[in-house]
Amino acid sequence: MDKFLNIIGALNDESRVLILAFLTKNGELCVCDLQSSLNMIQSRLSRHLKILKDSGFLEVRRKGAWAYYRIKEDLSLFHLQCLEAIKELNLSLPPLVKSRANWRENVRSSR
Repeated sequence: MDKFLNIIGALNDESRVLILAFLTKNGELCVCDLQSSLNMIQSRLSRHLKILKDSGFLEVRRKGAWAYYRIKEDLSLFHLQCLEAIKELNLSLPPLVKSRANWRENVRSSR
């Protein structure tokens, strides 16, 4: 019952539903790219990402100072059904805006 309520609680916020839809569409993204694309302040975004991670929707990969979030691959059937329901909302998602700071970091690491 606690797990169910945790998942439902995570979905009980428009911003978190938007984040899930955005990550479903765009794949793994750096926090800075999410911040730029969704026009959210970093502290608010981090709180939403933590709630989604704790509820089992997201996983994080760290690369130096950067944190990259993506939808978990091994989701429960209920998680998958929730994501399908979000897709059916046909949300108007903002375009992906790559952060310049992240771009510079990726250029340096590829050299």
